[in-house]
Amino acid sequence: MAFWGTNLNSGTKDPKRNFRFKIVFNGLAADNSGIIWFAKTVSKPEVQVSETEHKYLGHTFYYPGVVTWQPVTLTLVDPVTEGAVAQMNALLEAAGYKVPGSTTVTETISKAKTTTSIGNIEIIQMGADGEIELEKWILRNPFITGLKFGSLDYSNEDLTELEMTLRYDWAECVIANAEGVGKARLDSIPEAVRAGDGRQFFNTNTPKPAGEGG
Repeated sequence: MAFWGTNLNSGTKDPKRNFRFKIVFNGLAADNSGIIWFAKTVSKPEVQVSETEHKYLGHTFYYPGVVTWQPVTLTLVDPVTEGAVAQMNALLEAAGYKVPGSTTVTETISKAKTTTSIGNIEIIQMGADGEIELEKWILRNPFITGLKFGSLDYSNEDLTELEMTLRYDWAECVIANAEGVGKARLDSIPEAVRAGDGRQFFNTNTPKPAGEGG
């Protein structure tokens, strides 16, 4: 049944909406909730596959190469209490950066420290009830590669915004099950989906369709 049909008893009949999302930094909040409530926009993970060219006589053939996950950009509104600027600076310091003149100026940034301070980042799209996680992207081993603290303008009455760029090793995707209740790993999606209906998911535990080797 299409989402514009007549049987709309289940919330999963609705299409996903861009404004129903939340961002979680698992290593950030002291209460372990990690929800970045002041997030404004975020880009979803993006994959790029390189290509290798081979020429033979008058023909050109292409072969797929390695997969690279592209950076994610996060825009934040800066609240006064528990300000985003303060939290982002704290993350940078926890990663190992110290301003010149500090007593620990010899300390430098490391991947271990920055990924520990941030934790795995979750980008979650929710249903209309706010409970069902329709789609969750988990960024593995993320670290900050860019921070923009906004600009000021006497003629601009907008909220102050920050921009963060995040690099990560890979992303995993978790999709809600067919009934739209709870959460399910990708290894429980129907075989018809795995066989190829135009969707691609990324999970190391996704089994092969029946009859395939490996």
